[in-house]
Amino acid sequence: MRASATMGRLRAAIQTLADLELEPDELLTRIAELVQRLAAEAPPGDHDAVGGTCLYAVYDPVTRRCAMASAGHPPPILVRPDGTAEAVRISPGPPLAIGGLPYETTTIDLEPGSVLALYTDGLVEQHDGDIGQGLRHLTDALAASCRPDRALDETGQALLADLVDRAPRDDATLLLARTRAVPAEDTALWDIPTDPAAVSKAREWTTRQLTAWGLEDLLFTTELIVSELVTNAIRYGRLPMDLRLIRHDVLVCEVTDSSSTQPRLRRARTTDEGGRGLFLVAQLAERWGCRHGQNRKTIWSEQHIDCSP
Repeated sequence: MRASATMGRLRAAIQTLADLELEPDELLTRIAELVQRLAAEAPPGDHDAVGGTCLYAVYDPVTRRCAMASAGHPPPILVRPDGTAEAVRISPGPPLAIGGLPYETTTIDLEPGSVLALYTDGLVEQHDGDIGQGLRHLTDALAASCRPDRALDETGQALLADLVDRAPRDDATLLLARTRAVPAEDTALWDIPTDPAAVSKAREWTTRQLTAWGLEDLLFTTELIVSELVTNAIRYGRLPMDLRLIRHDVLVCEVTDSSSTQPRLRRARTTDEGGRGLFLVAQLAERWGCRHGQNRKTIWSEQHIDCSP
C-alpha cells in the first residue's frame, strides 16, 4: 500500500514537470530531490517504501529524435524497421532515492516505424540472477515479434505470455511504442527579422501556408496567435528568431528566439496598454506552453484540426 501511494505521488509529480517540458536529466534531478524529501519525512521503518527507478523519454516526430535519461532503470530496447534490435546505450544515474550523482541525457535518431520497448527489471531477471541473459532473450524476442503488420498489443501479450511461463521473480511490465514522423511537407519555417513590420509579414506568410494546407477555417485564430507571439519575440527576444507551423493531428504554431526570459500569463489592469497577448493565445488555442532548449526558448500553441467531411 505504501509503495502504491508513493508511485501515485511520483506519477503526479512527473506529469506536472513534463508539462513544463524540462530536459530529461533536469526532470529526473527534480524528481530525485522530491523522493529524498519524502524519504526524510517518512516515519521510521518506512524509508524503503519511498524510492524507485525511472526512465524518462521524449520523442520529437519532426526531428525524429528521442531524448532520454535513466535513474537506475534498465535501458530501453530499440527495434528498427528492418527487424534488428538492440538495447540503447545510455548512462544511467542512481535510483531516485539515492541521488548524489548527476543524470545524463542520451539522444538517438529513430526511423519512422521503429519500436521502443520500455520494461521493468522483473521482465529480464532470471532465477540465476543473470539480467544480461534475460535482456538478450527479451531483445531477441522483440526482434522476432515486432513486425510492421502486427499490432503492438498483440506483440506485447505474446511476449508476456512467454515470460509468465518462465515465472518471473518480480512484477513484469512492458510498454511498446511505435514511432511516427511528421512529413517534411507538413512543416513550414520562416525567419523573423527584428523589424516591427515583420508582424504583418508573418500574418501574410501564415495565411499563404494555411491556404496551401487547406486550413482556411483556422486562418483568423492562427493570424491572431502568430501576431501576439511574433510581437512578443520582437519586443523581448533576441536573434535568431523563427516561426514554425506544423500540421499533424493538430496545428502547432511555434515561435523561437534566443532569450531565456520566461513569459507569464497575467491579468492586465484596465489601464495597462499591454499584457494581454498570452491571455489571448490561451483563449484561442486548445493548449499552449513554453519549452527551453540550449540557448533558446520556444512558445507554442495547439489548435484542433477538424477532419470531418
